[in-house]
Amino acid sequence: MRPWLVLRQFGLPFEEVPIALDRPDTRQRILRHSAAGRVPILEADGLVVWESLAIIEFLAERHPDLPIWPATAAARAEARAISAEMHAGFPALREELPFAGAARLAMPELTAAALADIERIGDIWRAARAAHRDQGAFLYGDFSAADAMYAPVALRFLTYGVAMPVGCRDYVENLLVLPALADWLRAAETAG
Repeated sequence: MRPWLVLRQFGLPFEEVPIALDRPDTRQRILRHSAAGRVPILEADGLVVWESLAIIEFLAERHPDLPIWPATAAARAEARAISAEMHAGFPALREELPFAGAARLAMPELTAAALADIERIGDIWRAARAAHRDQGAFLYGDFSAADAMYAPVALRFLTYGVAMPVGCRDYVENLLVLPALADWLRAAETAG
C-alpha cells in the first residue's frame, strides 16, 4: 500500500499487478517478479526494487521535482527517521493488530507492549503535526512519504476501533480523504 499511495497521490503512472496473498501459488507468483520473494515490488527500466522504503526512495530520486519527502533538510531527516521506525518497528502492534485493510474487527485485549507502540505512534504524529500544522494537514504539512508509511497504521486503528491517541484523530481523518487512499479503500472493499 505505501508505495502505491505515493505513486497515486503524486500522479505517477504505473501498472498494478495484484497478487492475492495467503494462497497456494502466492510465493511462486511473487518470485516471477522478484528473487527476494517479497512484496511490494516495483519494476522500472529493467530494475527490480522491493521493500516499501527502497521503492519510495527510488521514486524520490527519479522525481526530484515532486515533494515526496519534505522540502527542508531537517524535516526530510526527521520524516525518514520516523518512516524507518515505522518500517522496522512496532512489533507488538503488528502482532496483536494485524493489518486487515478496510475490515472492521473486534479489538483484542492488548499487551502493555502494544499499548506502548500505540502511544509512541501518537507521540510521533503529535510532534510532527505540532511542528508543521501551519504548512498543511499532514505530518510535514503536505502529503509526503512519511504519511504513506503511517497510513496502514491509521487503518489498523480504524479496523480495531483503537482509541486514537490524543490529538491524532484529525490526522487520521485527513488521511482518509486523500483521493489515493479513498481509491485504495474502495478497491479493498470490492475485493473483499
